[in-house]
Amino acid sequence: MHNPVVIIGMGELGTVFARGFLRGGHPVYPITRAMDIQQEAARIPQPELVLLAVAEKDLHPCLDIIPTPWRERLCLLQNELLPRDWRAHGITGPSVISVWFEKKKGAEPKVLLPSPAYGPHAAALSASLNTVAIPARVLASEDELLFELVRKNVYILTINIAGLVTGGNVSELWRDHQGLAREIAEEIISIQEWLTDRDLPRDRLIEGMLEAFAGDPAHLCLGRTALPRLQRALGHADETGLAVPKLREIYASHGGK
Repeated sequence: MHNPVVIIGMGELGTVFARGFLRGGHPVYPITRAMDIQQEAARIPQPELVLLAVAEKDLHPCLDIIPTPWRERLCLLQNELLPRDWRAHGITGPSVISVWFEKKKGAEPKVLLPSPAYGPHAAALSASLNTVAIPARVLASEDELLFELVRKNVYILTINIAGLVTGGNVSELWRDHQGLAREIAEEIISIQEWLTDRDLPRDRLIEGMLEAFAGDPAHLCLGRTALPRLQRALGHADETGLAVPKLREIYASHGGK
């Protein structure tokens, strides 16, 4: 019998992984908002892994309270995730997966690209998805992980922010508003360079974004968190003094200053 897999957050993504781990023979122990994480860690001090699958707004509060015995088993999945996020909480070397499938309530997952994973439990994360027919792959290095995390950030921030202007789907965005999409993506990459303290491969990131566009051409650009994403991006730009004129123009057009 395998050790249990702990999943913190049983939303749409958490339940997909739970199903995969169960099919792979792992007991799954869910942690909900009503449960005390410290008490549950005392009950299960040595899980196989701990998958943090909470909403974006809950990531940092949860990282603050991850019990010590669980920290070395921690696995992360999140949009807008970068190494600085886990390092801010003294967490080193977590397993990370960049999720490239969409799961809506009552619907089967829709895959855009294979989901890349890196870290001590990357193979287990990948296997859990493969078990439920969702493609995933294991990365070979931290540099590959950083590229994949930034690529996802460029994709989701570009389409959401552009969607505030254009609406529509990603195929229409690139066909009808390519200049706007490129301008937004370039400013997002500048912000990501500051957040990662790296010079990033801009052309390769744009190509990676377009690969995701091709994976689901009908994917809608505008999500419910588009404006908060823009506000967060501008907050980062303000910290480092980046001009990002197109992002500021879009924000001003939606009542921002």
